[in-house]
Amino acid sequence: MKRIVFLDYVRVFACFLVILVHACENFYGAPGSTDMAGPQTFLATEADRLWVSVYDGFSRMAVPLFMIVSAFLLVPMKEGQTAMVFYRRRAIRILPAFVAFMVIYSTVPMLWNQIDQETSMRDLSHLVLNFPTLAGHLWFMYPLISLYLFIPIISPWLTKASAREERFFISLFLISTLMPYLNRFFGDVWGQCFWNEFHMLWYFSGYLGYLVLAHYIRVHLDWSVAKRMTIGSVLLIVGAAWTILSFYIQAVPGELHDTPTVELGWSFCTINCVMLTTGAFLLFTCIKKTTEPRLIADLSNLSYGMYLMHILWLGLWVKIFKDNMGLPTVEAIPAIAVCTFMTCYIATKILSLIPGLRWMAGVMTPSKNKSTIVASV
Repeated sequence: MKRIVFLDYVRVFACFLVILVHACENFYGAPGSTDMAGPQTFLATEADRLWVSVYDGFSRMAVPLFMIVSAFLLVPMKEGQTAMVFYRRRAIRILPAFVAFMVIYSTVPMLWNQIDQETSMRDLSHLVLNFPTLAGHLWFMYPLISLYLFIPIISPWLTKASAREERFFISLFLISTLMPYLNRFFGDVWGQCFWNEFHMLWYFSGYLGYLVLAHYIRVHLDWSVAKRMTIGSVLLIVGAAWTILSFYIQAVPGELHDTPTVELGWSFCTINCVMLTTGAFLLFTCIKKTTEPRLIADLSNLSYGMYLMHILWLGLWVKIFKDNMGLPTVEAIPAIAVCTFMTCYIATKILSLIPGLRWMAGVMTPSKNKSTIVASV
């Protein structure tokens, strides 16, 4: 299969943005929270408010970009491939490392007293149900797995659907991304009530919309590079400004806030986040190179393992740059993110070179004729 070079760049970019998001969370978590934001938000200074809004708001495209990359590569299923074969290949690709790191997050933090034995045992006993206490970033795996489960179901429709039919689906998806704002300002809409969460557009909402959007861009979008650059830039700028301001105008320094309230515009399936993500992805599609630097290919291949482990390293760099050195927020957040990113790359690279442990780095050995990115998360 021909290598799709621009997707390597997207994955590296998205992986870094995920780490940047979690670096920011150390600057607005309420007192007593862990390395990730909790149910309450507290910003100590105006500088924290500004730079958390900018860095974190811009980075909210990270998760949708990962969803789009997976859908771009995997949808629709290959002709003749059965659902069971598809599920088996996806399971082999993601589950071993995922389960291993859930066990690691449930046990290893006891070594530096971040969790006690009671918490560890509770986390281990609940692994079948949900992610561990200190591995909140692993929430992403559940909607990703859900999309994988749905790909064999939606693939036959996408194989036959016209561009117009897909645009109709995407239009309903975009309307559904207004739901967080409609609920905030108008309460329950379109059939929602205390006994029914399944509103009128429920089945067109969520990450499935990104899946169909990715397929539409790959199969039906025939825009020139200039048009992609223009429209992509506009969507990126407007989406970024909206996403950044949605947090900034609410997160008043010195006050305790409800995190879901101030993060309303940071939900991954809001219209502004869709604009931000689509704009960025369109710009990446303008990369027409057939080869890329070896480092980019390597980072792309190791990005899954880097994502899985990054919270283990994040706290170290937070302690160095924020607690010990006391860097100003504008410098501390990117410093934490860059050093965490580099540390994760080195660690996953070492793991990938140890016989028998490549799977823990999230690496599957590709065939000689296939791109490493074909084994996409």
